[in-house]
Amino acid sequence: MSYELSGKIKLIQEPQTFNSGFTKREMVVIVEDGKYPQEINLEFVQDKVSLLDSLQPGQEVKVNFDIRGREYNGRYFNNLQGWRVEVLGGAAAAPSAPAGFGGEEPPPYSDDDIPF
Repeated sequence: MSYELSGKIKLIQEPQTFNSGFTKREMVVIVEDGKYPQEINLEFVQDKVSLLDSLQPGQEVKVNFDIRGREYNGRYFNNLQGWRVEVLGGAAAAPSAPAGFGGEEPPPYSDDDIPF
């Protein structure tokens, strides 16, 4: 099941790679929640780590994430695992290039290019 939140980036951690080859990177987003803003930690793993490369603290973003839970030694843990980030008022941060442009940005269009 997918969830989403919007807020301002507080910080972005450096990527961490473990001996197993597993890589993760964490980001904290401040979400306004009435009188007490919430600082929400989200993790991005493996190929999703690169979604954070073009982001900066202070940017307003919308993050799509899944909730992951597990048991370890009789204790239970939850993680918010991000899989999409959209800069509000801007383009989405994506790991791949737009289809059909071979890694280049699509050409800009003017009002004269619109067919209606």
